[in-house]
Order: sequence, then C-alpha cells, then structure tokens
Amino acid sequence: MSEKEQSGLEPFDPFREFDLFRAFGRPWPLPGLVGRFEGLRERWSPSVDVSEDDGHYVVTAELPGAKKDDVTVELQDNLLTIRGEKKSEREEKKEQRRYVERVYGSFSRSFTLPANADGNRMNAVFKDGVLTVEIAKREEPKPKTIAVK
Repeated sequence: MSEKEQSGLEPFDPFREFDLFRAFGRPWPLPGLVGRFEGLRERWSPSVDVSEDDGHYVVTAELPGAKKDDVTVELQDNLLTIRGEKKSEREEKKEQRRYVERVYGSFSRSFTLPANADGNRMNAVFKDGVLTVEIAKREEPKPKTIAVK
C-alpha cells in the first residue's frame, strides 16, 4: 500500500508551488519560450522595502536598469506613488532567444502613508539602481493636561 493510501493524505512537497515550468507541460529546452513571456513587460513591478525609524519612514525600491530621469515620485493625499519605465537598450535583431527573465516597460507602485507622515519633508535619492524615498514623521501632539478645580 502506498503512503497516500495508508494515511489518506498526500505527502507535503514544499517545492510544489515553486515549480514554475510545470504549466508548460514539457521539459527543457523549450523552443519558442520567448512568446510565452511576452506579457511580462506589462506586469513588471519593482521589489520594494518599507521601514521606519524614530523620525522617518523609508521606502526603498530596486530599479535595476532604470535611469534616474525615467523615475518619478509623487505624493498626493498621503498616497506615495513611484512611477517609471525601464527601457530596453538592446538593438532588436532577428535572434532566437531561448530564455528571457529580464523585463522592460512601465511600472507603478503606490503606498498609503500613515497620518503622521510629513509630505513637506520628503527626500528621494536614486543611486546604483536603487531609489530611496525618506519621509519625515510629524511630531505626535502631546496631550494637554487641564487642572481640575
């Protein structure tokens, strides 16, 4: 009797969800793979970390291959939006690509900032393909104590 039949449960496979190529239904090499990933350009989304310290919120976005002039940072109604475009600098040739992971195209990420974020004291720096946006925190209003008579 198999393990599945004995317990009634399927053995746990931690890598089952990571098998990205199972959906293709055939093993490597995959001729014509380029066409299958064509839609990724529209879905590119940079990786972002959000952290805070005592005085600031910090949003760090990885934008490898993007240029500073192609990135904008906007703040409207406590909504921080990072927009841009990563352009392909390759000359299109009639080459046959076998495997493509790099993606190009427009991207946009938005984050709602906490109420104590001070949009008037914001700084954005782009260096080595990493955008760092630092937003100062407003001082929390201290409670007013009223003497009881």
